[in-house]
Amino acid sequence: MSNIILLFLCLFLGFFLRKTKLFPENGHLALNSFVINISISALSLYYIPKIVLNFQVLFPVMVPWLNIILAVLFFSFLGKKLNWSKSLIGALIMCAGFGNTSFVGIPVIQSLYGESGLKTVMLVDQPGSFVALSTLGITIASFYSGDKIGIAQIIRKIIKFPPFIAFVIAVILNIFSVAVPVQIDEVFAKLGATTVPLALVSVGSQLRWQKLDHDSKPLFWGLLFKLILFPAFIFTLYFLVLKQRGEMIEISFLESAMGPMVTAAIIASAHRLEPKFCNLILGVGIPLSFLTLTLWYLVMKYAGVLGM
Repeated sequence: MSNIILLFLCLFLGFFLRKTKLFPENGHLALNSFVINISISALSLYYIPKIVLNFQVLFPVMVPWLNIILAVLFFSFLGKKLNWSKSLIGALIMCAGFGNTSFVGIPVIQSLYGESGLKTVMLVDQPGSFVALSTLGITIASFYSGDKIGIAQIIRKIIKFPPFIAFVIAVILNIFSVAVPVQIDEVFAKLGATTVPLALVSVGSQLRWQKLDHDSKPLFWGLLFKLILFPAFIFTLYFLVLKQRGEMIEISFLESAMGPMVTAAIIASAHRLEPKFCNLILGVGIPLSFLTLTLWYLVMKYAGVLGM
């Protein structure tokens, strides 16, 4: 219960601090940088060496990749049918193709599954969301904006990114069963503990609502895909078709139902892909995702009771 209170309190604090101007205009950028480069890196180094590597770890890793691939197919087709601009299609792919697997995913999963659930979140977030965003995401944003970016440039960005470096080190520690000294492990744990409050304050400070105007139809389709259609696809594939069960699969499914990713929207805006719309889908999608996540959680638990 305390985790749920913390979640909504930090969201409110972020919103309150911005509204009262006690928070710098772009203060969220500093929080984002710390969370991404320090906090999440520390979580990787703390949890990934403790994960038992087996076939099932592919399921959380595949969720973000399936999300962006299906978003490309869905919005490319829908955009042509509805005569949307190239920049709007690109914005929808970026904002609905990546889920908020860390900034919202970490506190939500921690509140539902405790500390053990964060191991799975790291699998969804690092080799899943981060690598997909750094490769396919950057390529898609560049294509729809008309910019050109080379493979070498993408590779350089990936290998210089602190979370990726931390992830690689963590995997090596896991593979070779290297025991991290207790004192160092405690440092990783304490740094990682900053993720939840800082990430949620950052998200809260960025929530903005505005008039829909001509954006209502794209907003509807973007959130329908991200919050309903894609989770329904993962539910059907993982639970009904592949007959997978267990905590790791449940967390993978819930991560598929997270709202739009803040970082993906920032990248889309930086590539001139409808910045106003990107802010709108974050402002509506993240709060709405708490409702749809609750509904999906109840569906998952009800299906478990029925033995589906």
